[in-house]
Amino acid sequence: MTQTLQQSLATNAWESRSSRRRLWLIATLTLLVLLCALSITVGTRQVVWTNLFAALGGRIDNIDQAAVAVRIPRTVLALLAGAALALAGAVMQGVTRNPLADPGILGLNMGASLAVVIGVAWFDVGSAYAYIWIAIFGAAATAVFVFTIGSLGRGGATPLKLALAGAATTVAFSSLVIAVVLPRSDIAGGIRSWQIGGVGGATFDRLEPVLPFLIVGFVITLLSARRLNSLALGDELAAGLGERVVLARATAGFGAVLLAGATTAICGPIGFVGLVVPHLCRMLIGVDHRWLLPFSAIGGACLLLAADVVGRLVVRPSELDVGIVTAFVGAPFFIWIVRRQRGREL
Repeated sequence: MTQTLQQSLATNAWESRSSRRRLWLIATLTLLVLLCALSITVGTRQVVWTNLFAALGGRIDNIDQAAVAVRIPRTVLALLAGAALALAGAVMQGVTRNPLADPGILGLNMGASLAVVIGVAWFDVGSAYAYIWIAIFGAAATAVFVFTIGSLGRGGATPLKLALAGAATTVAFSSLVIAVVLPRSDIAGGIRSWQIGGVGGATFDRLEPVLPFLIVGFVITLLSARRLNSLALGDELAAGLGERVVLARATAGFGAVLLAGATTAICGPIGFVGLVVPHLCRMLIGVDHRWLLPFSAIGGACLLLAADVVGRLVVRPSELDVGIVTAFVGAPFFIWIVRRQRGREL
């Protein structure tokens, strides 16, 4: 009788969690659609729905319809970049079991940025595919470097040591970027603008080269959900369950590096998306990565779309790049997480 009651309570709890997750999924998808519509219609020029539908149908008869045609690829880029950065952050937090893991905080974005700047300034790289490959290499090399530095000393790679190593690496690489760009006045303006991090000026031609890398990154990270659940139990228990711990970490980490590097190549280094979104999603739907990863992707797309819309409105008729908006949101959130984790042996 007691066992039957326990099974019934467990079943009811599971059904309650599933219902709550489905409701949040519907809510986030609805928010995503609303933000996509706002991203297309809101800006220096407000676009009415008739012009929106006309432009979506391929008719460009006036300036409002032309504005819609320009904003559509920008919206697609914000959606993809936000999803990629948030998913990369969620995977990195799972791989390292580090609540502060994020492509920006651990230095991956700046490593990719430095690699691209060196390629442009020293080797005259001009191909879009070359930018992407160089950025991915820079992100991967930085990930290995930061993890190695953070693993030195007693206690191994603790969250605090990894965060400090990533922060120090980011500062050092930022200085190196300035040192590389300073003698090259011909590229300095473009590099400075790109380094802020933004989605302006997007076109479908610019998006095409990066899509294969993002798709592969999305597939690898989403398929890593079960392995990340095993890693969350600890290395010994995961190995006891038959998981190849090193392979699981390397595969998931490679997917995160692909997403972070490819996004940085096309948007510049955008910080804090991979930190803020997974934490919020974890509060809403729990720690199961089979739900957390897709939710993080949707939430990241929502955050970057919202940041882009806000950036267009607060300084009209000018624009504020999304990298600045996410920094305003993410920096206080980072401080809150550090204070919250202080009592949990950060």
